[in-house]
Amino acid sequence: MQQYLDLVKNILENGERRLDRTGTGTISLFGMQTKYDLREGFPLLTTKKVLFSSVVRELLWFLKGSTNINDDLTQHTPIWDAWADKNGELGPIYGYQWRNWAKYTEDQNTGLYKKESIDQIQNVIDQIKQNPDSRRLIVSAWNVSDIDKMALPPCHLLFQFYVINGRLDCQLYQRSADVALGVPFNIASYALLMMMISKECNLTPGIFTHTLGDAHIYSDHMDGIVKQLARSPRPLPSVEIANKSIFKLTYDDFKLHNYDPHPFIKFPISV
Repeated sequence: MQQYLDLVKNILENGERRLDRTGTGTISLFGMQTKYDLREGFPLLTTKKVLFSSVVRELLWFLKGSTNINDDLTQHTPIWDAWADKNGELGPIYGYQWRNWAKYTEDQNTGLYKKESIDQIQNVIDQIKQNPDSRRLIVSAWNVSDIDKMALPPCHLLFQFYVINGRLDCQLYQRSADVALGVPFNIASYALLMMMISKECNLTPGIFTHTLGDAHIYSDHMDGIVKQLARSPRPLPSVEIANKSIFKLTYDDFKLHNYDPHPFIKFPISV
């Protein structure tokens, strides 16, 4: 994961100080990109421990289309607790947009409109299988009409798949990237999603391209990130996924092998 460490160094050396919504303050660069080849191992950061269990639980929660932290306590991870309201609700965030993008159709007899939904994940799987050369293999979470209803507008907001020679690649655009705390988690989450979609479509997971808009390091993350840079990367682990439909997978269907990270570094969350 030297690519990630190079990103961190670039921001520290060339980033500019910038105010932010949370009031914490950051050092930031705009328009960065890193690539991770999943054929070389699963890109789970080794210079600090990343909780793979939380990656799996959140991704399965997204894929259910959930909007409430209490929807399935067996899959619960506290990642979203800070943004949820007193009832655990977050509004139409990632999973809702992935699985239930609103669509209005006109009844030809009455002229009235009725609300339906589009399952973007099922659609993109179908497209990959039926038309793998398509340049429209895209899933978006940035639904402009729903932004004001979301507890937090999507940071990782659009991803596109690309099929070539039996391989599935993916590029993610992330408008806002908390490089110390969030980005290692985002890399692992989309790498895992790539593996799940690849398995569903009988393809080999290939290259994950991570494109960042505002790539920033919070001021209260500096000590931890400098500590992390002093550590040397270790061999990447591997991930095993059970032979099930992507929509029937549960937490116990994922196995992480040979993960030997440096110790955990605690970074505070800016809400």
